[in-house]
Amino acid sequence: MIEISGIIANDGGRGTISNGQWANFQFPSDSIKHFNMKIICFLFLLMTISSFGYTQDIKLSENERKDISLLIDKYSRARASRDTMLLKTILTTDVDQLVSTGEWRSGIAAAVVGMMKSSTSKPGSRTLTVDKIRLVTPTCVIVDCRYEIANANSDPRKMWSSFIVMADNGVWKISAIRNMLPAGD
Repeated sequence: MIEISGIIANDGGRGTISNGQWANFQFPSDSIKHFNMKIICFLFLLMTISSFGYTQDIKLSENERKDISLLIDKYSRARASRDTMLLKTILTTDVDQLVSTGEWRSGIAAAVVGMMKSSTSKPGSRTLTVDKIRLVTPTCVIVDCRYEIANANSDPRKMWSSFIVMADNGVWKISAIRNMLPAGD
């Protein structure tokens, strides 16, 4: 039994007035429920329609793909020619690198010194071939590359390299590098 302002209601909308007379009435809560359902349906429809703007597939333009591939090529050339000035223009200041030996290089100074040391101690021709570019946000991409170091004294070292590339004031720069040496089967 529900009491609403002096009315005792039962039996699906039939109720008694406090003096014992019967009266038909509709619960105010029924109209509120109906009104609330309209609002809920409207809000759901509004959220569904507005979400289409956020779920659209964002893709890199062909020019952006070329710029990113060119960036990886510049990195490869800078490593081969030991061009520290070029490296400093294509890396972010907070760049970090994890190399296949497990060494971490954090910051542009440590990364450049480590790259030069590695190029000297592990000579050979380095080839980076872009395999896949995946857009994470409009200003961040992951670039997966096949990484091969050919050495005249041994078989080529075949690895993978992943680059996190960020747009810095409209210019793509390398923010992180991960080099992986696949384990043998």
